[in-house]
Amino acid sequence: MKILLIGASGTLGTAVHRTLTGRGHEVRTVGRRAGDLRYDIAEPSRVAELYDAAGPVDAVVSAAGDVPFKPLAELTADDFRAGFHGKVLSQVELVRQGVSRIAERGSFTLITGVLAREPIVTGSAAAMANGAVESFVRAAAVEIAPQRVNAVSPTVFTESVPDYGDFFPGMPPVDLAVVAQAFVRSVEGAQTGQVFIP
Repeated sequence: MKILLIGASGTLGTAVHRTLTGRGHEVRTVGRRAGDLRYDIAEPSRVAELYDAAGPVDAVVSAAGDVPFKPLAELTADDFRAGFHGKVLSQVELVRQGVSRIAERGSFTLITGVLAREPIVTGSAAAMANGAVESFVRAAAVEIAPQRVNAVSPTVFTESVPDYGDFFPGMPPVDLAVVAQAFVRSVEGAQTGQVFIP
């Protein structure tokens, strides 16, 4: 398949890229500052330009999304808007603009995270964004068939425990290789409207 991978240079994106290319897929990487194509998907006009530049693809995979982490008392309305814009609207635009651009039976795979179901201190903006993405996936799946849309919702990566493990007390980490397999399941499988929890 021809796959467009957004956020390919990040920790997760690198693992997903390695896994998908290892399975024989042709992957075009997208990032703000690195990748085959350089676009900031937080801007809807740039999403349109990205699709124009990419040409026909079979699947779109997102491993990118920015949200602020602060105690609730310190989060401003602008912080919540930034979290919604950076993780929700950017991925919604990939689907909204992509349905007319990808293959008839193509797919979208978005990224959410454990905070949609397991809150942590400083994570309310991320929880809001993750929950919104998951709800969108379920709703969009009803309308875009035979195209498909799913989300992958991991917890903290085993490889990131030294840096972030203290923020996820008592939550078992997951290896990046396992998370990457959830993306494979979404891209190569037949299910839609699912939130895969690796």
